[in-house]
Amino acid sequence: MKILVISKRRLYTGFIIIVMLCAGILLWRSLAKSTLWYTNENEPIRNVDPESNKFAITCNVDWGNEVIPDILKTLEEENVKITFFVTGRWASNNPEILKEIYSHGHEIGNHGYSHKMHSKIDRETNRMEIKKTEEVIESILGIKTHYFAPPSGDFNELTLEVAQELGYKTILWSVDTIDWKEGSTAQVILDRVLKKPHKGGILLMHPKPETAKALPVIIKNIKKENIQLGTVSDLLN
Repeated sequence: MKILVISKRRLYTGFIIIVMLCAGILLWRSLAKSTLWYTNENEPIRNVDPESNKFAITCNVDWGNEVIPDILKTLEEENVKITFFVTGRWASNNPEILKEIYSHGHEIGNHGYSHKMHSKIDRETNRMEIKKTEEVIESILGIKTHYFAPPSGDFNELTLEVAQELGYKTILWSVDTIDWKEGSTAQVILDRVLKKPHKGGILLMHPKPETAKALPVIIKNIKKENIQLGTVSDLLN
């Protein structure tokens, strides 16, 4: 009888240990997944927790002035705020359009000054491209930018180091419209965007006419997934 009691106790203790180990592993995996983008501060951010009900929209601007009003109109009608990453040279040449974007409540990010490939330039030029853009935007809007989107998504370790030294998080994307490519009609853009997972993701687009046509449908469809659309800050916070 004594042996039986001891055996039962051992079985019970072993069962408890296994349950606790399993719970610990599940908790660790959950925390690791939800904080993945924090694990290395010097890595670019493409998305966050895939279980998040948030989705950021970004628009990189170095041209496309004639399309921006249509994009702003759609965003206003859908009550969606997004992040516009602007180059310094564009901001310098188009201060009134930049003010208009900002006046609608949209977030402004740094897209480098002259759309250089940042993996191909030295430390000082990397720094100048980001810092000069920051100064131009601040002189127009009175705000400091905190997010940097390298042109064409081109970067290397040096780019990331410089951006971090200047107080920036480097932002990329998980869903790409590829709207700059020839043959990218509104329908093609829709097919590219809507077939991708959206939870915790970041959409990249540009002020292209076909993108402006596709945007209302993109927003409506993602909203149907009960996903909140917003800026990069909305997503990361």
